[in-house]
Amino acid sequence: MGLNVELMRRLCETPGIPGREERVRAVIQDEVKGLFDSVEADALGNLICRRSPRGANGVKTKGTKGEPKRVMLAAHMDEIGFYVRHIDDNGFVWLNPAGGFDTRNLFSRRVLVCTPNGDRVGVMNPGGRPIHISGDEERKKVPEAKEFFVDLGIPVAKVKKEVRIGDMVVMHEPLEEVGEKLVSKALDNRFACWLGIEAVRAIDKAKSAHAMEIVVAFTVQEEVGLRGARTAAVAVRPDIGVGLDVSLACDTPGVPREESVTVQGEGVGLHVMDSSFISDHALLEEVEQIAKKKRIKHQRTILARGGQDGAALQQAMTGARAIGLVVGTRYIHTVTEMIDKRDLQSAVDLLAAWLPTLK
Repeated sequence: MGLNVELMRRLCETPGIPGREERVRAVIQDEVKGLFDSVEADALGNLICRRSPRGANGVKTKGTKGEPKRVMLAAHMDEIGFYVRHIDDNGFVWLNPAGGFDTRNLFSRRVLVCTPNGDRVGVMNPGGRPIHISGDEERKKVPEAKEFFVDLGIPVAKVKKEVRIGDMVVMHEPLEEVGEKLVSKALDNRFACWLGIEAVRAIDKAKSAHAMEIVVAFTVQEEVGLRGARTAAVAVRPDIGVGLDVSLACDTPGVPREESVTVQGEGVGLHVMDSSFISDHALLEEVEQIAKKKRIKHQRTILARGGQDGAALQQAMTGARAIGLVVGTRYIHTVTEMIDKRDLQSAVDLLAAWLPTLK
């Protein structure tokens, strides 16, 4: 399987929380050179990449009357993380979350505090007594996010000199290949950024004709409310919108099978609905028929709670037909997010097969 794992590694390991996606944007800008006809960042920080219609052998079409129809893919660049909110008199750094955390997954984590003076590794823990001197009731307590602090291991004067209120803090974990899986922090949603790039690269490599303008928007601030996708969709005015995102893969012990959402290894997810939007049923059928024809593994998915950028594309201006394409991910919003490589390949194959058929 010829997956571009190194691109995924660069995307996942690059820090970028809601409102601070600039480093991720720079990685993408460098990677997409030659794939698109225009690449522009908007005022909010979205990176909007446009590829004009192509004719036979992938040659750019000329002289078409009026504007071409547009299909817009949205992949958010931000990962959940923190902003520095306070530095106390002992040099401990206190945090404000940007995105949703289950605090049970935050104990004893290495983090990266990103400052104007460079990035510093620190350790994050909640306040309180360690196991050797704590009581039974203390050990049962699950702390709130506001109770976690970062220890940078340097004198307080140096902390206060280097670290500012509002500096970005992210988990500090590498991407690893584990069997047939990829494991990393920030696969939600750097995998989708990877997918948007790799699908267009596959179309370009095959010199596939496509009648619609293909727009890939790498969006900001999804984890705090689909903010970037809303402004990007207004600017692009898509006829068809595609939200690219992770979805739950709860095919793990302790979860009933009917709540698994997706099963890893069973292919790309055709996203029927979540609490933010319902996919256009005709598009869903169309994509599914392509998958069946090309023998691409796929599965239909419904997420009972949660949302994604596809909702913003569907509701922008006068509205657009929209669908979500997802890949099932275990342990979402942790540093051990896990994706099956086979599902990644099916997602690339399906997008590369479907987009050229749109008219």
